[in-house]
Amino acid sequence: MVMKPIARMLDSGEQALVVEFGDSIDPAINARVHQLARQLNGFTLPGMLEVIPTYRSLMVRFDPLVLRRESLKQKITEMCASYGGSGLSGESKVTLIPVSYGGDFGPDLEFVARHNGLSPQEVIALHTSTPYLVYMLGFTPGFPYLGGMSQRLATPRLESPRQRIPAGSVGIAGAQTGIYPIESPGGWRLIGRTPITLFSPRSPQPFLFSAGEYLQFTAVSADEYAFISTEVAAGRFNPQVRYMQSGGSHVHGS
Repeated sequence: MVMKPIARMLDSGEQALVVEFGDSIDPAINARVHQLARQLNGFTLPGMLEVIPTYRSLMVRFDPLVLRRESLKQKITEMCASYGGSGLSGESKVTLIPVSYGGDFGPDLEFVARHNGLSPQEVIALHTSTPYLVYMLGFTPGFPYLGGMSQRLATPRLESPRQRIPAGSVGIAGAQTGIYPIESPGGWRLIGRTPITLFSPRSPQPFLFSAGEYLQFTAVSADEYAFISTEVAAGRFNPQVRYMQSGGSHVHGS
């Protein structure tokens, strides 16, 4: 099956091109975004500086003194025309994120439960029940915008954002869930916190995961949180990783 035509290509200043694949947040559209990103990153194209995937589009930054815009457009068109799949097949990486829910780590857990007519335990069970697609990273370095949260957990943002949210805080805003990689302001409802480090700016690989991969939350006790924190500080902790087929079945782990 030939890939659907690109919705459109838009000029973004003198050094960037935006390729749009649709106008909605959809896993199939996002898969096409990441397929093109992989193709471009795997192709040596002098003058291409950076590829930035989002929910439904891809920004390509380039040096106009080295790479002509029309040449870049032609190469992107050729790549899309030669692509013969949906981008949803094969194995996907799933990083398991340990989270201690409620208490000081999740001050809004009770509110999320009451708002949705659930118990806190039911909120935790639903939140940890499925892998979440990392649509894109943004807002702060490494902040994952995740898809796949149960509509039963959807909760409005805080009316007044908090000025300081600790790194590792896990929250819900509307129909989305995410993790704050660094301390920052924010208006998401906090339901828990992970002790692991999501963003290490001095590391050769500064982000724990990439857009197009999956995360799955796992509930841990306060004691387990403290133990993992100690292991992280000592550089001994590696998050568990699993792989699943695009249909969702886990095939092996480490």
